[in-house]
Amino acid sequence: MTDRSIMEAVSLTAQWTAAARALESERPDALFVDDCARTVAGDTGFTLLERYSGSGIVPFIAVRTKYMDDAIVAATAGDGPRQVVLVAAGMDTRVRRLPWPAGVTVYELDRPALLAAKNDLLATTTPRPGPERVPVPVDLAGEWTPALVAAGFDQAAPTLWVVEGLFFFLPEEAVTRLLGTLRGLSAAGSVLVADMASRASLTNPFARQFLGALEEDGAPWLFGTDEPEPFLKGTGWAVSDLKQPGEEGAAYGRWPYPAPPRELANAPRSFLFTAQTG
Repeated sequence: MTDRSIMEAVSLTAQWTAAARALESERPDALFVDDCARTVAGDTGFTLLERYSGSGIVPFIAVRTKYMDDAIVAATAGDGPRQVVLVAAGMDTRVRRLPWPAGVTVYELDRPALLAAKNDLLATTTPRPGPERVPVPVDLAGEWTPALVAAGFDQAAPTLWVVEGLFFFLPEEAVTRLLGTLRGLSAAGSVLVADMASRASLTNPFARQFLGALEEDGAPWLFGTDEPEPFLKGTGWAVSDLKQPGEEGAAYGRWPYPAPPRELANAPRSFLFTAQTG
């Protein structure tokens, strides 16, 4: 499967991720409230979410969203970066719901058709004050940096990169290349907020139905690492915070499973992390 066909299939994950966020948002004890999530998920998002049910995906997305929300707010506080790039932005609507400081610009990179559909869906919702949102329609499997620069991105300014739910679906060489590209575009003071999985997650017997359904839908999980810190260091990123769902600061009353100790080999696990230019 080519990088391009992978990215086309991965675009579908945007809607079931939004559906999971909608379910969390509608809880009386919601960790976050994304009142656009149900709109951008559409019927397709809920149909796919049902297809992938039983895998713990709904609590995982709740935990991941909360962790990343908090990390984004922390990174942009004070003198933090004022340009934010959502890589494979999907149906993310943080530009509307997070408390952004003044002067922030949010660039959303994703496939042209997905961004066009998102714009149409958001047009049906009530506008609200927020940072400048700049959709940048690109093919992330190709050369996309000129389009980002043409949209106003300043390579001399610190950047907050957010890469959510993407690395699983890419072959290792594509993950390495993407991280290197982000690092090459990053001035001092830049930050990366993202997630990864362990190698054992790719063959986790307890997630067999979920992983099999993703493969049938053209979006198999392809990448995992048991040593995210050295892997990221090799691409120029120094991890400053890393948590597994279930650990303190990444449970939020949602994650129903114990986090496996890091010294336990070959364990299925997810990593939520923040890194700086190293």
